[in-house]
Amino acid sequence: MSWGTELWDQFDNLEKHTQWGLDFLDKYAKFVKERLEIEQNYAKQLRSLVKKFCPKRSSKDDEPRFTSCIAFYNILNELNDYAGQREVVAEEIGHRVYAEIMKYSYELKAERKSHLQEGRRAQQYLDMCLKQMDSSKKKFERECKEAEKAQQTYERLDNDANATKSDVEKAKQQLNLRTHMADESKNEYAAQLQNYNQEQHKHFYIVIPQVYKHLQEMDERRTTKLSECYKGFADAERKVIPIISKCLEGMVQAAKSVDERRDSQIVVDCFKSGFEPAGDFPFEDYSQHIYRTVSDGTISTPKPEVVRIDPKITMGKAKGKLWLFGKKPKWSLRMVSKVCWSVSHHANGPALEDFSHLPPEQRRKKLQQRIDELNRELQKETDQKEALNKMKDVYEKSPQMGDPSSLQPKISETMGNIEKLRMEIHKNEAWLSEVEGKVSQRSERRHSAEANHLVAQGRESPEGSYTEDASQESRIQPQPVVHTEFDDEFDDDDPLPAIGHCKAIYPFDGNNEGTLAMKEGEVMYIIEEDKGDGWTRARRQNGEEGYVPTSYIDITLEKNSKGAVTYI
Repeated sequence: MSWGTELWDQFDNLEKHTQWGLDFLDKYAKFVKERLEIEQNYAKQLRSLVKKFCPKRSSKDDEPRFTSCIAFYNILNELNDYAGQREVVAEEIGHRVYAEIMKYSYELKAERKSHLQEGRRAQQYLDMCLKQMDSSKKKFERECKEAEKAQQTYERLDNDANATKSDVEKAKQQLNLRTHMADESKNEYAAQLQNYNQEQHKHFYIVIPQVYKHLQEMDERRTTKLSECYKGFADAERKVIPIISKCLEGMVQAAKSVDERRDSQIVVDCFKSGFEPAGDFPFEDYSQHIYRTVSDGTISTPKPEVVRIDPKITMGKAKGKLWLFGKKPKWSLRMVSKVCWSVSHHANGPALEDFSHLPPEQRRKKLQQRIDELNRELQKETDQKEALNKMKDVYEKSPQMGDPSSLQPKISETMGNIEKLRMEIHKNEAWLSEVEGKVSQRSERRHSAEANHLVAQGRESPEGSYTEDASQESRIQPQPVVHTEFDDEFDDDDPLPAIGHCKAIYPFDGNNEGTLAMKEGEVMYIIEEDKGDGWTRARRQNGEEGYVPTSYIDITLEKNSKGAVTYI
């Protein structure tokens, strides 16, 4: 199949077809350009969206802590990477598709113009040969007619008796001249005819097929180039699919990392004050000095001695203990709201160096954070001091490398910084010990208050009022409240029974005294619940006991059929 042989007479249609092919190529180039602009604008808008919703972190305290927020910001980071991949697609399309197709279109237009000009020149040359042949043919015809007229004139005069000999001779010469001219025209016509036939054969079997072959090859290359561009367009997308898949997988992982229980615990850690809830109001009996009258007709019997619980034993500790703003007030809804407003007001006010304006739990966390930061700074200064000392030793051994005395001011400055940091750490650790001591005391007092509350409930009737039955009051014996220190709780002879079990969510080093180190996934017994100070007492299988952070474990308490705690 060849255009040169099949379409030898369709020059105009081939010219139109090749022009349509170039127009279609330009149309596709325009499509690629608009798609390229869409990808660029899409990537730009995605980056603007990510920038708009990314947090403006002005300080370390403003960093997101909730898992839902962290997951959202991780998704924004993945989306930003996704936008980068769209930019890669746009760049790949711009370089491999649009730029090449525009360059190729320019080359094809020049090539097409050259082939068409070559075909037109061949056609013009053939037309010129045809005109020359036609002209020689017409001349030959004309000379033949003139020769025929001369012959007829000669024959007429030769047969005419009245014609003179000179006229006959003249007519004969004219006949010979016309006959000679006719013969020359004939020879010229034959030569032109032969030349035209040769040029026509060459035109239709050599020149035009060659021109059409070039046009066909050009059009096929255009089609092949379009196919390559289509494939390159798809390859630009396929090349970024692995990275885009990783971005999408990162978004899925971010979604799976959301932990509602962890977020709830963070809320507790952020806003827990460390204060104890308001205690019960003690019963104030104003009828102690009123003697009951005995009605007539009744026999008065002496009332047995009633053993009453000394309120000083059960409530004395809670009543006389120190509170955040002095002695514990008599709580009411108005007092509670005032204290909450005071805590909020101090939290938003100017911060004190020892964080005494914060509630105990928040103060403890702030002090611990500051101590950790100071320890990191101390480690940096210590490393710098060691480096300076090594450099000084090198200078002392090789004086040509430097003067050892030039390092002394820097070493002295570093030593001063280390001393300041140690003093600062000691001061903050003293404050932290003070806070942890108070938290421990509050925890112990809370245990006592709960025990006393159970004792006080024994004097109440099922309706909730105090009974005057002496026989019931005589059964109640005062229970002394025993207070133990934090460090002495592990010296009990009888171990506490287990009330549940827990599983470690995060590892804990347990460096502080009284704490228990644990690994992630480790299962232990719970022997004492969290009393509001953020610590839970646990026991290993080997009997080792200690406190672990409540937020680091997943607790399961077990209850029996009556609703009481079942000891394991």
